[in-house]
Amino acid sequence: MLGAIAKPAQHHYIFPSITRTPQDPLFFMRLKADLQLFLVAVIWGSGFAVMRLAAGYHTVFLLNGSRFLLGGLLLLPLTKLRGAFNRSNLVYVSLAGLALSAAIGFQQAGLVTTTAGNAGFITSLYVVLVPLMLWIFWRERPSPFMGAALLLAIGGGFLLSTGGSFRVQPGDVLVFAGSFFWAMHVIIIAKAQGRIAPLPFALGQFILCGALNLVIGALIEHPSQADMLFVLPAVLYTAVFSIALGFTFQVIAQKHTPPSDAALILSLEAVFAALFGWLFLHEMLLPLQLAGCALILVAVALVQVRNGKMRAI
Repeated sequence: MLGAIAKPAQHHYIFPSITRTPQDPLFFMRLKADLQLFLVAVIWGSGFAVMRLAAGYHTVFLLNGSRFLLGGLLLLPLTKLRGAFNRSNLVYVSLAGLALSAAIGFQQAGLVTTTAGNAGFITSLYVVLVPLMLWIFWRERPSPFMGAALLLAIGGGFLLSTGGSFRVQPGDVLVFAGSFFWAMHVIIIAKAQGRIAPLPFALGQFILCGALNLVIGALIEHPSQADMLFVLPAVLYTAVFSIALGFTFQVIAQKHTPPSDAALILSLEAVFAALFGWLFLHEMLLPLQLAGCALILVAVALVQVRNGKMRAI
């Protein structure tokens, strides 16, 4: 499966190092893409607060299936489907949908027997898994500068999610499996660039992910009508913002942002999740957690500064 993705000899996204001056159009294309990914992190962070309100109502798969299918339906009127799919790009769409389904499924299954703090930190490991997997399977070696930024991001994720205290829980292995698939999802999107337009790609992965989750939910979940009505606002909010807007912007932005950089910017999701939790759910933020937020912000800022210098060379 990995080999099938690795065959193309060239990348279809644009690297920052090929630009020469801030006047170069590629400079602004990359800047726009990074800002889009920043917006995605904000949107996904807000979605965490909404999903926390819906937690505990025994509708994990049905909720995910409903919101992904609804997100796909929202894109349908905007998507030109004629000639969009072929045998080659359907492989990428299918892999993205499967990776998305697996990531969400393992994460939710792990949350049953682990803490939210552990899950948040372990999920954030996909920031390191992306460049590591690119190095192992595609021979794309990360720069020492990127390695330093990733260490800062992981340290920040540890402090933010756990408050500096980590105890191994049974569900941690499942959550880590989920982080592997989150990393795969970022890489698949990057490798699919140039093969299919962003909207059909996003629509295809949403439909596949939603259908798989609904089938699993129908088999193992039996929520009451009251439970389904309670989580309906979460379905509507996340379908519109987290999925139809967030994941679609991710697909569009990764045309101009390499996967390692994209994963690092998207790690800001944890910072905004904590911020929205503090604002709307009155969740406390300890000094160590604030320090973790600062480390993640510094990591992202360092990469942006470095990329700016590379553009000006």
